[in-house]
Amino acid sequence: MKDNYVVIMAGGIGSRFWPISRSRYPKQFIDIFGIGETLIQSTYNRFKLIVPEQNIFIVTNKNHVNLLREQLPNLEDNQILSEPVMRNTAPCIAYACYKINQLNPHANIVVTPSDHLIINTDEFIECINKALKTASKHDCLLTLGVLPSRPDTGYGYIQYTNKILDSDFKKVKTFTEKPNEELATTFIQSGDFLWNSGIFIWSAESILKSLNKYIPELTETFLEGSSLYNTEKEQDFITNAYPRCPNISIDFAIMEKAENVYVLPVKFGWSDLGTWGSIYGLATKDPKGNFVKAKDNVMLYDSTNCLVNISSDKLVVLQGLNDYIVVESEHALLIFPKKKEQYLKQILADIKKRFGKKYI
Repeated sequence: MKDNYVVIMAGGIGSRFWPISRSRYPKQFIDIFGIGETLIQSTYNRFKLIVPEQNIFIVTNKNHVNLLREQLPNLEDNQILSEPVMRNTAPCIAYACYKINQLNPHANIVVTPSDHLIINTDEFIECINKALKTASKHDCLLTLGVLPSRPDTGYGYIQYTNKILDSDFKKVKTFTEKPNEELATTFIQSGDFLWNSGIFIWSAESILKSLNKYIPELTETFLEGSSLYNTEKEQDFITNAYPRCPNISIDFAIMEKAENVYVLPVKFGWSDLGTWGSIYGLATKDPKGNFVKAKDNVMLYDSTNCLVNISSDKLVVLQGLNDYIVVESEHALLIFPKKKEQYLKQILADIKKRFGKKYI
């Protein structure tokens, strides 16, 4: 267990959860379901059942370090990896894995997003432990693939072959980014596709070898800091090195190219909580299909299948809404049809063009 580590990626801004999730206070630091625990707290608490707390490292944007310290006060400074600029997941993962390798070259590492929902924690722990055991024995890059329940266009897909590693891990054939509905339906019907969870497991040795093979310019950058990781000079090095890193995901950089990628099919109840619609789908709703976060001060009349997330100090009255998202933040109010949610990205671009970053 002492050789097992977790890297939690918490650098995103969760723009699809606007207006609650904003650049200053992104969704991973928000208690979206009203359960008394933010998404990053839930993720941290889940993984401390698997590895020692001192072996959990969190990568976040420099602007969110204080938020992270407030929500996870047990973290030591060395467990917080501060990104000076956003550079996608490959640099984030490379930084964390080089840092952990310097601490323990025998490390086995789980890399996970900070904002996923896991329903069956016991089964999740069993799957992660199984993957850590396999990663410690083989030169492989592992990921978890969720058995799909519908042709969802909001997820990436993993296709696998019949080749097996350690009884349960299937050789990955292809990765496909979010497909259209017709293609997603074809994937589901074929029976050899899984949803891409974005959770990875590997040994430090295997991932560093792959980084060096497939994206050597990134390796070259982080190798310069080999003697500086876990010292007082680490942050200065990262501040200077990070802007030189390519803006690329780990999927494009390595997972789609490597020959030693395997996937474990899982069914522990998972969602990446990517949209308000995904929150609505998972939330407990009233008999008319409404999910209301602050029930005591929302009055609904002739309204069905709505998601309402407003502050607890305001009375809200809604009449005649069906299939709407109603979300309020300190400076903005969103009233939007659920079926048009895919247009929110364009709406945010329009807001930024008109008002700058004031409301983003």
